[in-house]
Amino acid sequence: MSDTHSVPESKPSDPAKANSASQAADKPKKDENFFAFLFWLLLGVVVLRSFIVAPFNIPSESMLPRLLIGDYLFASKWSYGYSRYSLPFSVPLIPGRIFPHQPDRGDVVIFKAPPGNDLDYIKRVIGLPGDEIQMRNGQVILNGKPVPKVRIADFVMPVTQNMIDAAKTEMRLPCIDPRFETTLKGGADACRYPQYRETLPNGVSYNVLDMGTFAQDNTPVYIVPKDHMFLMGDNRDNSQDSRFPAVEGGGIGIVPQKNLIGKASLMMFSTDGSAKWLLPWTWFTAARWNRIGGTF
Repeated sequence: MSDTHSVPESKPSDPAKANSASQAADKPKKDENFFAFLFWLLLGVVVLRSFIVAPFNIPSESMLPRLLIGDYLFASKWSYGYSRYSLPFSVPLIPGRIFPHQPDRGDVVIFKAPPGNDLDYIKRVIGLPGDEIQMRNGQVILNGKPVPKVRIADFVMPVTQNMIDAAKTEMRLPCIDPRFETTLKGGADACRYPQYRETLPNGVSYNVLDMGTFAQDNTPVYIVPKDHMFLMGDNRDNSQDSRFPAVEGGGIGIVPQKNLIGKASLMMFSTDGSAKWLLPWTWFTAARWNRIGGTF
């Protein structure tokens, strides 16, 4: 009589339970991958924003005619070196300024000023360390020599929603003064400003606006200290720049180069301010396509 051995009968596995267990095991891995992705994405954005390029928008008319309200541009962060102001929120992680490089006259720069004001400013470099700067009758005198300033065709700018909104905020007219108001052929309102071509000793040329005779058209002589820069807006009669003492909400004084953030490099977008969030087609009609892609 042979011995018999009973073999335990195997129970068929439950596919639903097996699949559920597999999904439960995969969930922590998916969560880890998702958070890892977010971490590297955030790190990449911080590195890009801090050390390579950063976007800036133009909220005022101080740099007319080159820059309009509603322009968005990229600034190169490597052009002048790095400081705490290169980092988001000006986090004080960089002592002083590393890889410093002095800007050239005529550069359009983004910077922090004055002390205590965390806003970004944009102006044009006119004077460098050791330079003597003065305004006489609306003309820049650089180291004793007048900077050539030649009258060219008026700058005509259609009135946009951006301008209307800014004028309401500043409690003024869109065209600064009624004498500059004009009407285009199609009946649209516009501003017509006297325009000049200015050329610095290094050959850099750019257009400036001169609305007439104002107090800031005649100044004492300013001597630019070491590691500083004298900055001016191209809209000479509507710019709180180095001609005015550094006061929060007012002038900027002569700005330390360590306050530099970057150099204006590329126009990435421009809008006239008429877009409505709930009307998607206006996102396209409000864009000033002819301004996109311009360099400095």
